[in-house]
Amino acid sequence: MRPIKLLKSVPKLDYFRHHKLCFAISIILCLVSVVSLATRGLNYGVDFAGGIMIEVRMPTAANLGELRQRVSALNVGDVSLQEFGSDREILIRVERQAGGEQAEMDVVRRVRESLGEGVEYRRVEVVGPKVGAELIRGSILAVALSLVGILGFMAFRYGWQASVSGVIALLHDCVTTVGLFSVTGLQFDLNTVAAVVTIAGFSINDTVVIDDRIRENSRKFKRMDFREVVNLSVNQTMSRTIMTNGLLFLAALALFLFGGPVLQGLNVALLWGVIIGTYSTVYVAAPLEWYLVGKRRKAHEADATEPTEPGAPQQSQG
Repeated sequence: MRPIKLLKSVPKLDYFRHHKLCFAISIILCLVSVVSLATRGLNYGVDFAGGIMIEVRMPTAANLGELRQRVSALNVGDVSLQEFGSDREILIRVERQAGGEQAEMDVVRRVRESLGEGVEYRRVEVVGPKVGAELIRGSILAVALSLVGILGFMAFRYGWQASVSGVIALLHDCVTTVGLFSVTGLQFDLNTVAAVVTIAGFSINDTVVIDDRIRENSRKFKRMDFREVVNLSVNQTMSRTIMTNGLLFLAALALFLFGGPVLQGLNVALLWGVIIGTYSTVYVAAPLEWYLVGKRRKAHEADATEPTEPGAPQQSQG
């Protein structure tokens, strides 16, 4: 079976032409994300912040305004209601209660009474503050361990330069993704954490494919300038990048349009991740590797051609 080729010929684009501008854009995005996280923080979902989440199906089309008045009249703190798939399915979130588990269960009972008869309760979740804190620590640890594992694999397979550039690009993707949720105020929950880890996975996969081609071309074209080697490698893998990331983008877009509000955070993170991950692979990881490897290679070649004694002839380049 012949392989599918999106591009009939290898492009000849110079991806390093505006690499300084791209570095500046990436630095600005990361700074905005860090500042927003430090000042605004994240809008944690019930998974992390703790509280009560109740999913119900009403017997008829629900009036959100009226239901919100009923639940708010209970004086149980911050309450949010949203449609969940259809106008009969409602997701109710109530903030964490100060009285512990007993107070949480009492709120669930009172919410049930306020909604009346004929309501189908599909899900009732109560998350305490201790569980939320443990989930935050576990999520950070999961992302950190995945980055360490990727760093070790790439250092062993392609050298420390490739591993450093790849992990910097991954940190760029993860920080800007989390920063997007801080800037926009979108709810940050376990689904979003799963999306961040997924973004790291397919982003590093793209980087590994390019690094593998760089290693192959470095052996094939030993006298070619390393910048041209990296450029050639990115161009040769561009067809694969467009097909793989393009299909992933379409799948995430379909989920965003038809997946419902519960998966909104996951889908927004995936859509952003596909875009920023593709960008960072080409315009962050590849130029960084050129800086780390290419500059060192030029210095090594200069040392090799420098005469060892005054007046001694230089080594032949042939």
